[in-house]
Amino acid sequence: MHIAILTFDAFNDLDSLVAFAMLNRIALLGDAGWHVRIASPTPRVTSMNGLTIDAHEDLSRIGQADAVLVGSGMKTREIAANPAIMGQLRPDPARQLIAAQCSGTYLLGQLGVLNDLPACTDLTSKPWVAASGVDVVDQPFIARGNVATAGGCLGSPYLVAWLIARLKGLEAAREVLHYFAPVGEKQAYVERALAHVAPALGAGAALAAVAA
Repeated sequence: MHIAILTFDAFNDLDSLVAFAMLNRIALLGDAGWHVRIASPTPRVTSMNGLTIDAHEDLSRIGQADAVLVGSGMKTREIAANPAIMGQLRPDPARQLIAAQCSGTYLLGQLGVLNDLPACTDLTSKPWVAASGVDVVDQPFIARGNVATAGGCLGSPYLVAWLIARLKGLEAAREVLHYFAPVGEKQAYVERALAHVAPALGAGAALAAVAA
């Protein structure tokens, strides 16, 4: 399984790196075929807080991913206005799981992924995401079919849980949430997160992996 986390210059550290760490829990549990990759337009990117990281792959690999997660950052609108970058982004919800967090929702809208789907974003991005024609809802997470969005830096666990539940099953998502949840609050944290995510999974079929 190949999951690409789109990460651009001036990225939000929490969006990309929390998701990266949580999703990689599946590989640490022994799934050798589970690969989570930071995908960027340049070999290195620097976060909004000054952390520089190396990308695992460039944007040309996005089309081969089973799931694509679009993080946010301070230069989202610049990226959306850059045809050289946007031309490489062709997420396909017909055969991929597509997720976005905060201003990443704006990119999904610009790429035509959302169409008329309601979506979440953070409070700072909300005015210009809504002005772009996206139907922004005031909640932390929402998913319709193969597209999910979350609003707020700490919304990452909801997207992670949704992706894992769709690709590995609900119990795998529960285990990962439980591992990362604060001690003394684990059960309550897991149940609260799954209360947001589980309704979007549907009955049975939604838990299956996306067809190759």
